[in-house]
Amino acid sequence: MRRRATGTVRHRRSLYAAVALTSAGLVLAGCTAAGKAGESDSGGGSKDKTVKVGLVYSRTGLLADYGKQYRDGFMAGLDYATKGTGKVAGHRIEVTEQDDAGDPGKAVSAAKNLIGKGYKVLAGTTDSGVALQMAPLAAQNKVLYISGPAATDAVTGINDYTFRSGRQSYQDILTAGTMLGEAKGKKVTVLAQDSTFGQANVAAVKAVLGAKGAKVGSVLAPPSATDLTPFARQVKAGGPDLVFVAWAGSTAPALWTALDQQGVLGAAKVVTGLAGTASYPIFGNAGSKVSFLAHYFPGAGGGNAVEKSMLDSVTKAGGTPDLFTPDGFTAAQMVVRAVEEGGATDSAAMVKALEGWSFDGVKGKEQVRAEDHALVQPMFVAKLKGNGAGARPELVSTEPMDRVAPPAKPSAG
Repeated sequence: MRRRATGTVRHRRSLYAAVALTSAGLVLAGCTAAGKAGESDSGGGSKDKTVKVGLVYSRTGLLADYGKQYRDGFMAGLDYATKGTGKVAGHRIEVTEQDDAGDPGKAVSAAKNLIGKGYKVLAGTTDSGVALQMAPLAAQNKVLYISGPAATDAVTGINDYTFRSGRQSYQDILTAGTMLGEAKGKKVTVLAQDSTFGQANVAAVKAVLGAKGAKVGSVLAPPSATDLTPFARQVKAGGPDLVFVAWAGSTAPALWTALDQQGVLGAAKVVTGLAGTASYPIFGNAGSKVSFLAHYFPGAGGGNAVEKSMLDSVTKAGGTPDLFTPDGFTAAQMVVRAVEEGGATDSAAMVKALEGWSFDGVKGKEQVRAEDHALVQPMFVAKLKGNGAGARPELVSTEPMDRVAPPAKPSAG
């Protein structure tokens, strides 16, 4: 495995609970039995090995809803990729689930325990902070690690053994940039809270759209602010071409009301990230006036065969497909590919099997980029139809994977 060149953008992203994520601009982490750690191989020959997969994700804690979406998608994806057998190339896939509760310490402890019991494949990770702790552990122990919804750009290219099954922040921002058109000379205002989360969003937009020639500024409100009208007025007074909203917390409904009342939504293109289903009602009457960059929502894939399989399988199992269900489904596809082409025990061969792999995914054609293991994939632009509990996303456009691909950056080894 070769080393690769370092890219320019690395910033930490955290995912928040469903209420907190409702208007965050960048947010937004079956066939198999839940196996028991330490269970012996199902056969003695190299062609009949049990492949033990450790699924480390947020089953409880702040991100439990997202963790469930991921887990439901993984089980559906395993069923799809193994054609309902739970086996690939004669190897049985055995899954052991571990709850990290969004705590990096718990995740690392669980991962070490699994690795000590011979697990060669780890997957999961809803939270960016957890992913950044899991990735070095995977490299140190030479096990395949497939991160989930964690969106931090720093996971891409972090080492040779780490891959991702979801999108990253850079892809979010590039999708927002498609709504700006030609960026050179355009004015972009990032509206966010004056917090680590908000400042990270400002830095990311400057790095991505600023590099394309946009003039990026910001309006930052104290996280404790409840009267958001002055900040809405400040945004409008600046006369931006595009307003990028990155907001987390319970004041989101008040923010969108203020932006609507102050005429911001009619004066400029206002873009934010489309989070999960639970977030749709918080936009109120403003929802139909906002443009949304979207990682995924049910139906975004256009009803292709893979998406249909995921939707049907998750629904049949009693789950509800949502924002991060494809991340789990894709991770399962990657596990099956790694075992089918790389074998049951050779992690380096599994890595090689995934590098450069193109496949049909839930979102359409996707590719694991060989240089840095980024998952190059389509992204979506959407709008909300209806208000309140009846609000539903409608696809506006699909951005081809190459158009929203992050810049390649080298592996740290």
